[in-house]
Amino acid sequence: MPGEGTVSKVDKNIHINKAVLKKGGETFEVDVDPDLALDVRAGKEVDMREVLKAEKIFSDAKKGLLAPEGKMTELFGTADALDVAKIIIKEGEIQLTSEYRKKKQEEKRSKIINSIARNAIDPKTKLPHPPNRIEAAMKEAKVTIDDYKSAEEQIEGIVKKLQPIIPIKFEVKKIEIGIPATYASKTYAIVKSYSKIVSEGWQNDGSWQGTVELPGGLIEEFFDKLNSLTKGDVQTKIIE
Repeated sequence: MPGEGTVSKVDKNIHINKAVLKKGGETFEVDVDPDLALDVRAGKEVDMREVLKAEKIFSDAKKGLLAPEGKMTELFGTADALDVAKIIIKEGEIQLTSEYRKKKQEEKRSKIINSIARNAIDPKTKLPHPPNRIEAAMKEAKVTIDDYKSAEEQIEGIVKKLQPIIPIKFEVKKIEIGIPATYASKTYAIVKSYSKIVSEGWQNDGSWQGTVELPGGLIEEFFDKLNSLTKGDVQTKIIE
């Protein structure tokens, strides 16, 4: 590792995603891959060499100023960059560039909208809300996307904010399905991908019968898929 205060080869003109920890009157920073750094923060096992853009601990990452090794040993019990970096990411603040934050927020927003459209329905009509209606309701409700939570973790809270604006709820339907032998094998994969199979059985004639559960918002699309694959030769019955 270069000596204390040495300037490393970091482009000072770009904004970087970094983790920052202030400890013992000193500032320690690491230049990180933001997705992997957030995985480390979440407790996932990640190779720290892949997390760090440079295996160095900085006092100012943007300027390329390296943190004093002596201070690292004193405050962290080690000067090993990988070990110290892990502590910084877990205990410090992950600072994300505006470009990255905007990109991830749009990805999460799109994922949330599509998930609600696929899994929720209008309880009055029993039909799913189209994505553009959900997006408009989110704007009206001034929904903000949390950088540090997954899309899945935010959906329930967002739906609650949307309910005063549009009638919406999650509803799971149970359906009995019978598929003739001619189409059973190729249709089975679609059944599994769309639904949770509650019970099933392959009959002596090669046909398949089962009971499945799936979100109410997916039923119309699911039935269209089944009818397309079987040329309409499929039996379905919503039982609850």
